Amino acid sequence: MKQTDSAAEISKPGGFARIRGWFFTGLLVTAPVLLTVYITWAAIKLIDSQVSNLLPGFETSILGNVPGVGLVTGAVLITFIGAIAAGFLGRYIIRLGEGLLNRMPVVRSIYGATKQILETVISTQSDAFREVVLVEYPRKELWVIGFVTGNTKGEVANRIPKTMVNVFVPTTPNPTSGFLLFCPRKDVIFLKMTVEEAVKLVVSGGIVTPPDRSVTTPPAKAVASKKTTTQRAATKKAAAKTAVVKKAVAKKAVAKKAGAKTPKKAAPKKAAPKKAASKK
Repeated sequence: MKQTDSAAEISKPGGFARIRGWFFTGLLVTAPVLLTVYITWAAIKLIDSQVSNLLPGFETSILGNVPGVGLVTGAVLITFIGAIAAGFLGRYIIRLGEGLLNRMPVVRSIYGATKQILETVISTQSDAFREVVLVEYPRKELWVIGFVTGNTKGEVANRIPKTMVNVFVPTTPNPTSGFLLFCPRKDVIFLKMTVEEAVKLVVSGGIVTPPDRSVTTPPAKAVASKKTTTQRAATKKAAAKTAVVKKAVAKKAVAKKAGAKTPKKAAPKKAAPKKAASKK
């Protein structure tokens, strides 16, 4: 008993350990909330400042000091521009502007690349950044997370006699930079995790691990229903066997009773032997 009491006293944490545990618990609770609020606030302030610079007199107005008004104003302006661009007049203005930009030597390359990337990413029919894969890089037996940006086309596809895919390999902790790899489809392992989960895995440096969806475990209700169905089938089989046995026993009992009631037939009498013929 003395040994157990001493072991229990040793295992109890001290006051400093409890305070340290409470501090880390509070840090885990408050840090995500504070970071979310800070990043959201910084994004709103950045958008508000950009809108105030674009609209003259917006910063000096009454609504200029209200946080978030610039974000709402920018969203309304973008929606209004999109509504105009969908019409005939808007398409005509866009063609004139694109024609002007395409005549500029440096600006046309930047505008063309930016427009093509945005059209590919925003398009609903695009498969860019929708599939997460594992790629052996930079050598065998070393694997990295990548995102499929589409099938390899053009001169690269014509020069390589294989079915290739474009894979973007992000870097940690900044996923906006990375490498573009042209990989054979057969050498790429497609994962079931979402793009958001893969980005969290890359940004956290492997600390945040997404759940494994490759192993499909049946829910508890399905397992319970399977067990009940098997138990019912087993009970039905046992009941059928017992019914068959009871019927056989009943038949035997009836047969025995019928045999006891019927009298036994008398055995036929043997004929008396004939007397021997008298001797002449």
